[in-house]
Formats: sequence, structure tokens, C-alpha cells
Amino acid sequence: MPNPSEPAVQVRDLTVRRGKHEVLHTISLTVPRGSITGLLGPSGCGKTTLMRAVVGTQIIESGTVRALELPAGSPELRRRIGYVTQSPSIYPDISVRENIAYFAALYGRDRAAVDAALAAVGLSEHARQRGDELSGGQKTRASLACALVARPELLILDEPTVGLDPVLRVDLWQQFRELAAGGTTLLVSSHVMDEADHCDRLLLMRDGHVLSESTPAELRERTGEQNLERAFLTLITMGSPA
Repeated sequence: MPNPSEPAVQVRDLTVRRGKHEVLHTISLTVPRGSITGLLGPSGCGKTTLMRAVVGTQIIESGTVRALELPAGSPELRRRIGYVTQSPSIYPDISVRENIAYFAALYGRDRAAVDAALAAVGLSEHARQRGDELSGGQKTRASLACALVARPELLILDEPTVGLDPVLRVDLWQQFRELAAGGTTLLVSSHVMDEADHCDRLLLMRDGHVLSESTPAELRERTGEQNLERAFLTLITMGSPA
């Protein structure tokens, strides 16, 4: 049984290198259970690399990464972690429902779970459309449904709202909040600072470093800025990572 006092993700002294370039520089962080943790920072700062390390698909040079109390990449985690990449991951030549049903079968979920996942992302009316007939935003939502149908304990979302209209972004964040209220832990990356207020905790990254690990309120108090984008910029000028 999981220990609720243990974090969902624990990273210690993680270093990742690609060739001669060090991408992540001895970073440490935790992600509490049953929360929405926002991983925020400019494009190219290392967010995707960190998420891949948590999922267990990234080769690391040193340090440790644990997810749900197990080493990242452990076979036992495959049914417990959902991962939605920046690029939609659905089959283009079958319908939305068939895509979700395929993943449901992998995880032993029934038709009711497929219907629930479709409804959760607002695609019930598009269930019969093929993957290649969907808009970019619909493909993103279909990918999310394929992850949701597994009912993962930990859901990792790499910039899931990029390119979506403001109304759909609000709808998706509402879905994320409902998932967290039901006990799912979410790690959500974004380079849009106005999404930070949707998160319980923030991990702010720049140039492969974690600059801050705090709540939105703590970040505002520390920097004296109410606007979170200005708070992030102020944090950069304040010096070393903390």
C-alpha cells in the first residue's frame, strides 16, 4: 500500500547530460501526493528532460529519481503512471473511441471507463471521428483521454495546453483540479506563467536549474510581486537557485 506521507516524486541530485552539454545540473525536488504541481519555465530550460526522467525514459548521468516510492522506470510503475507528451500520441487511422478503447484494454478497463474518459475531455460527440480528422486541440484532448482511461496514480502532462483556445484551457484545468481532488497527483509543465495560479505548488526552472520550489502565495511573498510572471523575473534577478 502507498504511504500517503511519502511524496509522489522525489528527485535527488539529478544530473542529465546530452553529449558534452549538461541539461540538468544536480537538481533536487519533491512532488506531493494528491496535488497539482506546476513545472514552469521558458522553452529549453529542461522541463521535458526532467519529466522523461520521472517517467523513466531518460538516461541520467547521476542522482536518483523515485516515483510512487519506486525507482523511476520500474516495471511496476507502467500501470500507475500516465504520461502525455507535447506531441499528440494517438493512432490517426482509427476513431477516437477506438484509440481510447485500445489503451483501456491494455489496463484492463471496461467500456464505462472509455465513456468516462471521453466525457472528461469533452470528446463524446467526436468519438467516431478518426484521429486524422481531429483539430490540434482535439488531438491533445484525445491523448489526454488515452492516459486518463488507465486511472493513473501519477499523471505527467508536458505542456498540455499549448495551442489551445482560452476556453478549452480553462476546461482542462478544471479537469485537472477534479482529478487532484480525487487523489491523482499531477505534474504539469508550462511556459505560460498565468497558468501558475491553477497549481498547488510551483517548480520554477531556468537553464537546467530549479530556482524555486514553493506555492504561488509563497512566491509572491518572497518576491513582493503579485503578478506571477513578474515574480518569476524578480526571482531570476535575486541570484542563486533556492
